[in-house]
Amino acid sequence: MNRIDQKFQEDKKLLSIYFSAGHPNLEDTVPILKNLQAAGVDMVEIGLPFSDPLADGPTIQDSSTKALHNGMTTEKLFSQLDKIREYIDIPLVLMGYFNPMMQYGIEKFCQRCEDIGIDGLIIPDLPVDVYHEQYKNLFDQHGLYNMFLITPQTPDERIRYIDQVSNGFIYMVSSASVTGAKNTFGQTQTDYFNRIAKMELNTPTVVGFGISNAETYDAATTYSKGAIIGSAFIKFLKEKGVDQIYNFVAEIRQ
Repeated sequence: MNRIDQKFQEDKKLLSIYFSAGHPNLEDTVPILKNLQAAGVDMVEIGLPFSDPLADGPTIQDSSTKALHNGMTTEKLFSQLDKIREYIDIPLVLMGYFNPMMQYGIEKFCQRCEDIGIDGLIIPDLPVDVYHEQYKNLFDQHGLYNMFLITPQTPDERIRYIDQVSNGFIYMVSSASVTGAKNTFGQTQTDYFNRIAKMELNTPTVVGFGISNAETYDAATTYSKGAIIGSAFIKFLKEKGVDQIYNFVAEIRQ
């Protein structure tokens, strides 16, 4: 069974953390993963830096740019993760854009992910119908889940299709904007969360974009199985460093 499925069977609200591989420092990837697991995080999304990250806000864009300047590449990340399953057992998801994966070679990319023990991918610019028609069989062969994003503007019919095609979870974007930390959610987000909950989808949902503190984490997980924190964690890493990760997680789950 895929580690994502195993994790989602647990009777708890899940916390997933996103960070850009190679930031703040090139060799921080593995120490960050070790510290996140030790702090009790349920799943980690490792960002593959890209020069034109359209869905990302300024904090993640900046971390991605700095990671590229540090020397992070697809091959470098795979090298860093080569023996990661010797000490990390929580689900690991690679999040990135399709262009670098195509440049690397999709089949080769999927094979490397399988060899390393990556559980799934999030590719914001890969349309679900293109994935379903052209790539799903390949991903399935390598045991890789591919998670899709929905927004408040996604029509119900599209959401039903995504639910039908999906494995793992559906990434429920909290707003129509790019990524970025917020201190609270408004009525628009609450109405959206309620709307999706009432659809009774087969695939569990996880809320991302705008989760930054205990309040927004609690609000998001009232309507979904878990929440994803990215920008707030990246800011914390930059200010406090890798050794203080436990404190960040503890504050979210206070």
